[in-house]
Amino acid sequence: MAKISVIGSGGWGIALTILLHKNGHNLTIWSFDKKETEELKTTRQNKSKLPNILLPEDIEVTNNLKEAVENKDILILAVPSKAIRSVSKSLKDIIKEKQIIVNVAKGLEESTLKTMTDIIEEELKDKNPQVAVLSGPSHAEEVGRGIPTTCVVSAHSKELTLYLQNIFMNPSFRVYTSPDMVGMEIGGALKNVIALAAGIADGLNYGDNTKAALITRGIREIAALGVAMGGEQSTFYGLTGLGDLIVTCASMHSRNRRAGILLGQGKTLDEAIKEVNMVVEGVYSAKSALMAAKKYNIEIPIIEQVNAVLFENKNAAEAVNELMIRDKKLEIQSW
Repeated sequence: MAKISVIGSGGWGIALTILLHKNGHNLTIWSFDKKETEELKTTRQNKSKLPNILLPEDIEVTNNLKEAVENKDILILAVPSKAIRSVSKSLKDIIKEKQIIVNVAKGLEESTLKTMTDIIEEELKDKNPQVAVLSGPSHAEEVGRGIPTTCVVSAHSKELTLYLQNIFMNPSFRVYTSPDMVGMEIGGALKNVIALAAGIADGLNYGDNTKAALITRGIREIAALGVAMGGEQSTFYGLTGLGDLIVTCASMHSRNRRAGILLGQGKTLDEAIKEVNMVVEGVYSAKSALMAAKKYNIEIPIIEQVNAVLFENKNAAEAVNELMIRDKKLEIQSW
């Protein structure tokens, strides 16, 4: 039995807390918000982020980060990507040497294009943490209910990767391993941007043909940019690339798709984010992806149009039309 603390009490943090508790581990969950902490203590659920999914009574809930972190074998960072750097800084003086930290946030830092594990290692380098990533097609709403799900875990060492596979895996949560942390994180970040595009198409009342095109051409953009940034080609056609992209583009559990639908219906970005009422990670990753594409000279027309809709007030239908009338291309570069 491991002593595990989940840092972050949103939907994904709660779902993983319940999953790991079912696996027989000792769990603590931390929230930065005192009001949310009290709600979790009294109702044993986060009604706004993951309603009707109850925390068992023996899971400790705290607003004190030091209390959450001390004497823990594993820390799960389940905060939004934009908070990873600030939370990592807060952990600096309270984690132990070679602390195991598993990142489950999906994003790229806009100012640096760093992955989440890069940021964690940078901020905590004095403690030499053992950092890993868990990713894949895994909506919290389903994991929290024990619906069969598959994910992938990766760390710098095979030993730690296999250890974490055993920590997370159970009959309803199958965990694969991979040596490609970079590719996994890039796939997880960029799929959110394509999901915004898929949602926009849904909001415009386009059909299955459009969705299939966006997923298929979207994974090519993700893979091209991901390989340029150091990921392995095969990773982007696995669970943390294509698998995660499919579920995020197709499901109403996806906050990115829901935000895209609202944008396609004519809502502003601020209105869409307010209505979704959760962090829409694709909004942050869209800018980062565009910066990375310029840096590595990679063509990403779908992601470019998403940026134009998000930040330049471009009409959504016009953005789709521009994708359709681009210069003729080969699908497979073999001629």
